[in-house]
Amino acid sequence: MKDNKNIYINRELSWLQFNARVLQEADDQNVPLIERLRFLGIFSNNLDEFFKVRYATVKRIVHAGKGGKSQLGVKAVDLLDLITKEVIKHQSNSLSILNKIHKELEQEDIYIINETQISEGLHEYIREYYFRKVSPALVVLILNDGIKLPVLKDSAAYLAVNMTLSSGAKQYALIEIPKSIDRFVVLPRKNGKSYIIMLDDLIRYCLKDIFNIFDYTDISAHMIKITRDAELDFDSDLSKSFINKIADSVKDRQIGEPVRFVYDKTIDQETLEYLMAKMNIDSFDSVIPGGRYHNRRDYISFPSLGRTDLLYSKIVPLNIKGLSLETSIFENIKKKDYLLYTPYHTFSYVVKFLRDAALDPKVKTIKITIYRLAQISHVASSLINAAKNGKKVTVSLELQARFDEKANIAYAEKMERGGVQLIFGVKGLKVHSKMCVIEREEGDKLERYGFVSTGNFNESTAKIYTDFTLFTANPKILKDLNKVFNFFEINYVMPRYRHIITSPHYTKSKIFNLIDQEIENVKNGLPAFIKLKLNSLSSYAMVDKLYEASRAGVKIQMVVRGICCLIPGVEGMSENIEIISIVDKFLEHTRLFMFCNNNDIKIYISSADLMTRNIENRVEVSCPIYDEDIKQELQDIFDICWKDNLKARILNETQDNQYRKNDLPKVRAQFKTYEYYLNKNKA
Repeated sequence: MKDNKNIYINRELSWLQFNARVLQEADDQNVPLIERLRFLGIFSNNLDEFFKVRYATVKRIVHAGKGGKSQLGVKAVDLLDLITKEVIKHQSNSLSILNKIHKELEQEDIYIINETQISEGLHEYIREYYFRKVSPALVVLILNDGIKLPVLKDSAAYLAVNMTLSSGAKQYALIEIPKSIDRFVVLPRKNGKSYIIMLDDLIRYCLKDIFNIFDYTDISAHMIKITRDAELDFDSDLSKSFINKIADSVKDRQIGEPVRFVYDKTIDQETLEYLMAKMNIDSFDSVIPGGRYHNRRDYISFPSLGRTDLLYSKIVPLNIKGLSLETSIFENIKKKDYLLYTPYHTFSYVVKFLRDAALDPKVKTIKITIYRLAQISHVASSLINAAKNGKKVTVSLELQARFDEKANIAYAEKMERGGVQLIFGVKGLKVHSKMCVIEREEGDKLERYGFVSTGNFNESTAKIYTDFTLFTANPKILKDLNKVFNFFEINYVMPRYRHIITSPHYTKSKIFNLIDQEIENVKNGLPAFIKLKLNSLSSYAMVDKLYEASRAGVKIQMVVRGICCLIPGVEGMSENIEIISIVDKFLEHTRLFMFCNNNDIKIYISSADLMTRNIENRVEVSCPIYDEDIKQELQDIFDICWKDNLKARILNETQDNQYRKNDLPKVRAQFKTYEYYLNKNKA
């Protein structure tokens, strides 16, 4: 066994290495060029959220005077420094990648120009665009020593303007880059070439129009951005509803404590020091020198310019073999279970199920959990439709789904007006389970139908997130799922479940029991293995249990997309554990638990990762798979992932994100999975 100090990888540093894998996609020549720009946007967006949540949490530990070493593996104050150093390295790499992509875009006759590169014929177009569209949306703050700086918005980008007046004095100002206008301004094509100017540079070009009331001899503008703590703080006003408390907390997030300050490294020192003093940036904030442009998350929406050859080919989502969208979904599910695997299958089955339930006179009740909804949600519309048709519709809506609170509040109000009964979870616990149960009157009794999923019921993310959804009429599973809904309403009673595994009460003990069974089997010379597919593994208790299984001789294979605190392949500790991570076209989001069980394989799909928060602080559901065909299907899918040797990275102690290379036939798991279902439908 290794020294106790080094048996885990710190979760924050592990997360940064996951984001480095996203950055690898931006640097991969096999990824279409515009998609590479979009991966840069994903990298930047991920980093913003990391600082708002995780860095902010570590900073609060420091400010509270706590060392945090037992939870973090290193002292909290040292971790802040380690994070900043790693982020600076990643940011530098991302700028290098961006410069390479710009050069490759030019080879495709796509030019991203700045304010100094505007050719004849474009000046008039740009000025007209500025006066018509940009100028009315601009917010300009003039900075003076005697006036307190207004609170800068979280994650907004600003141009810090430095004017040298004719008197020799300095005058500073801030221009907020409007979010209401596309960041990438597509200019008229010339000679078969496409031109784009960033909104920031268009504003730089028009500085003389913005500040023409000042008599200056020199003017410059450099971008800055501040990221704030995104923790929600609730007040204790008993007269406020829970919805109003959440809404007020989301507003307060915009003025939370700063945790990161990013600036253009070419800014002059005098201006930088002036701004940092004005914004009260302290030594515990991450101060990161960056490039000319910030908020590179906007690259997620980089215009396609009609160049489909520079984008991933869109797949056509498939139908589930044997499950028709043209007949009663209840009659089909009554005969057997079906597995939906988005985005390879169409999400329309979820909407179809709910629409059928809304219209079917035999359906009496609908119960569903909702965590994140699409901006325009057919799921929500179907539930409101059902309530208007006299069904008793109960929705457990998680108002604290991070960064989706505002959208969920709006849907809560809309559903409430539509007659839907809302439950706002359980005090102290986020409801992260994904499930639906309906009751249908058949003869003289009520029959249950439902579905349980690894992902949100969201039409938009279903196009890019891989998730399993099990449709079932199995009364044993549905009886257990119904008990979870009962727990939402009467949560001082802890239900007993015979089939599903739930958090916060049973996940840890049940999974430990399943692991113990594998340990016992291998000791008795019986077949034993564990195969897990997760987004994250950060529970130290779970890591320790997997170490125990490895030392006993249980072979463990894991596909972990993001955080992984377990160190595999260490003699005497984890030599029987192998871990890969797949980052590719789609976001790997499925959670799948497989246990050999002496070749009577037990398989669960789950809403839960093996993180402390999922095990102890959330309501989660792991659902057993009893249908033999689906069990085989899930084993096939895991095997396809495990054979990936194009997009799989090996997770290890060095965290160097090396691609797995071997001499076996080339397998790109996401493409192979689609091919698997195409063949399955033809068979």
